[in-house]
Amino acid sequence: MAYDEGLAQRVAEFMTGIPNVNEKKMFGGIAFMVNGNMSVGITGGELMVRVGAEYYTEALNLPYAREMDFTGKALKGFVYVSPEGLSEDDDLMAWINWAVTFVQTLPAK
Repeated sequence: MAYDEGLAQRVAEFMTGIPNVNEKKMFGGIAFMVNGNMSVGITGGELMVRVGAEYYTEALNLPYAREMDFTGKALKGFVYVSPEGLSEDDDLMAWINWAVTFVQTLPAK
């Protein structure tokens, strides 16, 4: 599955300045790793966001968010955000900040 390269470029620009960020192809798309941990990624036109188990329900209650279920089973701690929820830079940046803040609490890989 191809991924939205324009969205990937926007994410890459927002990730500039965050230490230890790497891009990695995965899930049929691209993921942005922070300290070796996946923070956000793009599959198709959707943003995958790692929010953590503690904030999973809160994230799912936000507009345009849904379970990340690419294997047929929900992956707790991760959500998909549809393109409609990413059209404004402030909205995209909020999701990215949420993910980066969470993964920075994890041990580096």
